[in-house]
Amino acid sequence: MSTLPVFRWHLAPDGYATRRQLRARDLRPGGQDVAAQLERPQRRGRPPLVAYLYRVDLAKPVRPMTAGRWRAHAAMMRARRTCSECRSDAGYVVPSSLGVCVTCAYPEEQRAA
Repeated sequence: MSTLPVFRWHLAPDGYATRRQLRARDLRPGGQDVAAQLERPQRRGRPPLVAYLYRVDLAKPVRPMTAGRWRAHAAMMRARRTCSECRSDAGYVVPSSLGVCVTCAYPEEQRAA
């Protein structure tokens, strides 16, 4: 197993990109292994922040969204907006910290308003 090349933050050579940078170019890693990593030093003895880099020349185009994927995405978002208590569409993603919509989580405050 070989070690990865390590570059300082903002000093990676051309031809390398993070996942987000690839996605901004409508690319994906496409099964390739991590080619290098960036390290951003932190203070007070903390470990450095690490970002993995992929080779742009080996990246593949992003797969297009099919009708089935759009349906699955819509169903997933509908489930995230549905309150588990009143079973209604809240119109926003139900906070996982509450587990229910705001109306069900704080009914006394809703009656006062």
